[in-house]
Amino acid sequence: MRIVSYDFEDERDYGFLILGNSVIPRDFLESALGMTLPRDVRDLLPDRELVELIESVINKVPVESTSLEELHLGPPIPNPGKIICLGLNYLDHALEAGMEPPEGMPIFMKPATALTGPFDPIIKPRHVEKLDYEIELAIVIGSRCRDIEPKEAYENIFGYMILNDVSARDIQFRDGQWTRGKIMDTFAPTGPCLVSKEEVGAPHNLRMLTTVNGEVRQSSSTSNMIRKIPEIVSILSQGVTLEPGDIIATGTPAGVGVFQKPEPKLLQPGDVVEMWIENIGTIRNHVITIE
Repeated sequence: MRIVSYDFEDERDYGFLILGNSVIPRDFLESALGMTLPRDVRDLLPDRELVELIESVINKVPVESTSLEELHLGPPIPNPGKIICLGLNYLDHALEAGMEPPEGMPIFMKPATALTGPFDPIIKPRHVEKLDYEIELAIVIGSRCRDIEPKEAYENIFGYMILNDVSARDIQFRDGQWTRGKIMDTFAPTGPCLVSKEEVGAPHNLRMLTTVNGEVRQSSSTSNMIRKIPEIVSILSQGVTLEPGDIIATGTPAGVGVFQKPEPKLLQPGDVVEMWIENIGTIRNHVITIE
């Protein structure tokens, strides 16, 4: 199952991506099934029976669809309760930063206001001098859980998407902590869709690619994560209730702009950042500034 969020006639809704570039809107599927679907996609995620019903009929029922090109896609989960991000979870990224792999699990959080759609612009604030990109596999929680064991992680995950952890390096390094340089508006492009874990398959063997203006910057695999997904979800659930729609970004591999050799290659207005993860898709964002 592939779920997209979109804006249509000044309202936000969601639908189901089929046949590559066709979307069955939620209300169209409701009419075909003769039943009501949750208005908020977060309420759909934990209802496994309903999800399985939709999966069984989505490519069979004669339902009117809309071309993907006709819709403005937003972040697949537009209103998460939490966006939790891991730092230094790829060995090669820690080494390029001149740091040892952490003994613990450094995290920071982004607000929902940082989210933007898979093809929307990234806004470079006027006061930011060193804007950077980070491709990350993002987990989307599917059911409410707390204090779970690693072996229980996958049953509480709905699926995955791409998240670009956009970062203001000058502010991040000057502050001595990561949060303020990573929470600005549009600093979390996500998408292009939320893909169910069944459709993604093995999450630790996915190729990842970032290009800027067509130049390859990051080329890696999720197999290079230091902490794997079951451990990540288990640790984050310790004393913390994870809820449907919560997003966990699992870290980035080497190749970020600030550590490019022989000199940094940071984002500038006019640049196009494209990120692809195998079995998930591509997000593409232009960098702009607002005077």
